[in-house]
Amino acid sequence: MLAFAAQGLPGESGGRGTEIRSMLTRAVEALAGLAESYAAVIRDAQLAPAAPYQAFLNVLDRDASTARVALELVLAQPSISSQLIDNLNASIHLRALLTDLFLIDEILRPQPASNPAAGA
Repeated sequence: MLAFAAQGLPGESGGRGTEIRSMLTRAVEALAGLAESYAAVIRDAQLAPAAPYQAFLNVLDRDASTARVALELVLAQPSISSQLIDNLNASIHLRALLTDLFLIDEILRPQPASNPAAGA
């Protein structure tokens, strides 16, 4: 999306212009059930305590839903310009979702075992 926004295109016109609509459609589809997918990973990993994870998944679900609405609004336009994508990229709703994903991905990343003796 950043590359498309940087092109300064007034609308879709072949090449990357047609790719943006496909990319946005795939993003909308990926957001459906996103929180449920993370819930399954958390459940399978038996992460505890469950309450903070569930509370965050509620936030993730809400942010994914809000970002999805913004994406669908852009997709509803007859032509998608670089400026429109630039504004979508700047949307606080999309940024909140991306930040949520960065946070949960880092938390779920396998961490090296701590060695308490090393610090002594």
